[in-house]
Amino acid sequence: MIRVVVVDDEPMVCGFLRTILGSAGDIEVVDEAHDGAAGVEAVVRNQPDVVLMDLRMPGTDGIAAIGRIGELPSPPPVVVLTTFDADQYVLRALRAGASGFLVKSTPPEDLIGLVRVAAEGHTVLSPAAARRLIAASTDSLPARDRARRLVRSLTEREADVLACLGEGLSNARIAGRLHLSEATIKGYVSQLLDKLECANRTQAGLVAHDAGITRP
Repeated sequence: MIRVVVVDDEPMVCGFLRTILGSAGDIEVVDEAHDGAAGVEAVVRNQPDVVLMDLRMPGTDGIAAIGRIGELPSPPPVVVLTTFDADQYVLRALRAGASGFLVKSTPPEDLIGLVRVAAEGHTVLSPAAARRLIAASTDSLPARDRARRLVRSLTEREADVLACLGEGLSNARIAGRLHLSEATIKGYVSQLLDKLECANRTQAGLVAHDAGITRP
């Protein structure tokens, strides 16, 4: 059973998500919260497999809550709930440690599938959306300088894997492209997260975009 905590200041949104996700036999919404601070408490209390997090909330907002969740001993993946995918708040949330985002208009059947994807530790973020977010970034110059500095420490093979992460590819697809085993790719990804000081694959993908090593 995939245990989910929903954090949104609109009770109607929480109710909708609870109903939709509850219709799946393998997903359970174990708690909901209506501001970021309460959301962090719900995560500590329930230790969910996935957190769905709104960003704009009174009091402690979603970005601050994502940062606090990331400091927990075993933080769950946090997926941002947003109205617009090319949003500065979304980009800040991804840099803070969110593992992806879902647009609130996502069809119910897709929502269920994407929660399962997030629970498996995969990125919930399309390459096209990542490109739009990077293009919309107001702090692109500092991010670009930092990314290029980090990438200089990578081996050629590590840079190849990072470029694939920037395209949003799974380990299996990266393995096929680079003619390596999936286990080898998993090892490279783990090394990259350490070297790049990234919390997850999504942050590593953003570093790839910032450094300009992804395919056009």
